[in-house]
Amino acid sequence: MSSRLIGVGVGPGDPELVTVKGVNALRGADVVVVPVMDTGERGRAEATVLHYVGAEKVVRVVFALNERTDRARREAAWDAAGERVAGLLREHAAVAFATIGDPNVYSTFTYLAQTVGALVPGTVVETVPGITAMQDLAARSGAVLTEGTEPLTLVPGTAGSAVLKDALHGPGTVVAYKFGRQAAEVAEALRESGRLDDAVWGSALGLPEESVRPAGELDGAQLPYLSTLIAPARREGGRGGKL
Repeated sequence: MSSRLIGVGVGPGDPELVTVKGVNALRGADVVVVPVMDTGERGRAEATVLHYVGAEKVVRVVFALNERTDRARREAAWDAAGERVAGLLREHAAVAFATIGDPNVYSTFTYLAQTVGALVPGTVVETVPGITAMQDLAARSGAVLTEGTEPLTLVPGTAGSAVLKDALHGPGTVVAYKFGRQAAEVAEALRESGRLDDAVWGSALGLPEESVRPAGELDGAQLPYLSTLIAPARREGGRGGKL
């Protein structure tokens, strides 16, 4: 029988935001792989997983998650991680991979699944959806993501300020992920587009060091890399105005 590789979304950090299906997938797998930076510290995915399965079941696999400039080094780390997980799939029927947020939204799982599929043909790849950072930030801040016919645009801060500026000048709500190192540029883009007042940002959601603040308080200082921004749509016409 083919082995299964299951990408499990474990949410943005709060262990209570892992779905029942996600917990069952973690507990039902033979081993649970968690991504580890090459610096070795415990990441959010691992910390969340350990609330539900014993450490003896967890396999730490190094990914160059903190590598943003050296593509060759980053891809070499992905290849090595893929080889490690492929070895586990040859030994076990079900291997889960825990990823923060959702496995189909800006997740390392995408690259892992592609690599493993080439190394272990016939592997069945499944995903279990997870709560995303934008959903958690919306809940914690009271920001409404969408109403009626409004679009929702999600951009990575790593794509550069021009991409964010284009989105902010468009309709609907704009969400930016991983914008912490571009906080000054983000504040300027919000100011230029007239969308600073209603915007909010958050980091370390669900963790002791959580911060949820108005975007108007952005002072240009660098924020944690995994910071999330919500710039709500401009809404007029009262309740149901966008229907």
